[in-house]
Amino acid sequence: MIKAKNIHKYYGDLHVLKGVDLDINKGEVVSIVGASGAGKTTLLQIIGTLDQISTNNSSELVINNVSIPQLADKALAKFRNEHIGFIFQFHQLLPEFTALENVCIPAFIFGKSQHEAETRAKELLDFLGLSHRYDHKPNELSGGEQQRVAVARALVNNPSLIFADEPSGNLDSESAENLHNLFFKLRDEFGQTFVIVTHNEELANMADRKLTMVDGKIVG
Repeated sequence: MIKAKNIHKYYGDLHVLKGVDLDINKGEVVSIVGASGAGKTTLLQIIGTLDQISTNNSSELVINNVSIPQLADKALAKFRNEHIGFIFQFHQLLPEFTALENVCIPAFIFGKSQHEAETRAKELLDFLGLSHRYDHKPNELSGGEQQRVAVARALVNNPSLIFADEPSGNLDSESAENLHNLFFKLRDEFGQTFVIVTHNEELANMADRKLTMVDGKIVG
């Protein structure tokens, strides 16, 4: 599913990732923990194809049997839209659009018709307990509801991989617990692979594997 080898990342003179190796299997829920500044989000952005590996001839990043560094920009954007979903701490919903419209956006980018996109979006919103919120804008939703809309948006194109960066960091404890349980329900229901960066020890310990980052390397 994901094979990363000798991943380095520099920002100027700052060496953030220092030769990370990572293997993640299909259907796994993997958490990545570590102190602030350890490189967790940088790693997530690279394996999520949002950022590039710093040039190194021995580095590899293969996702779904595709070598990511070899993809041109347009092909990379297409791959990301078709195979990867993202969930962030701050839901990043567009305030001028309804819940249904926000969920549909990646499907429209994919090229799906309005009918196809809305049908899939409604299925997901129903599954997430938001059938009564189709026409509500983000400011009319609770924090937990906003995050569930963001989850539906991440799933609308049926991606095989979901990357989540502190997904419950902005939620109260009850909403966070519900979101954590939802990830495992989604994995069991749809077979997605989840990679989750989190400071929440409860969520981290629920994962199939917990990886710890220290100073730009995975140590456990």
